[in-house]
Amino acid sequence: MAEIIYTTEITKLGDSVGEFLEQGMLITFKDNAPAELAEYCILHSENNLRQDIQVGDTLTIGEESYKITAVGDAVNKNLSSLGHITLRFDGSTEAELPGTLCLEDKSLNELHVGDKIKIER
Repeated sequence: MAEIIYTTEITKLGDSVGEFLEQGMLITFKDNAPAELAEYCILHSENNLRQDIQVGDTLTIGEESYKITAVGDAVNKNLSSLGHITLRFDGSTEAELPGTLCLEDKSLNELHVGDKIKIER
């Protein structure tokens, strides 16, 4: 049985999330994000990172799952303190930026408030 590393729920989608989605990326932030950032982010409620994320873990948003292909140096720290990371759906095996989590290159479904986000090992 899979072990849950992280779990949260989408509480709000910023008005500009769709533009980033078209480029294969999403930005997450806990729902206390500064207003100027919130417009670009998926805002979420809890922020419960139980273990460090590793390559090979699986991220699920709603019903769709993605293999994690690279973990930036600051991902675990930023996720636990701010709930803030960038998700890139490009299959990269090396994160360009420290706060980036790379996932398999696969299209994203439409996101909705109430969708669960979880990471499992």
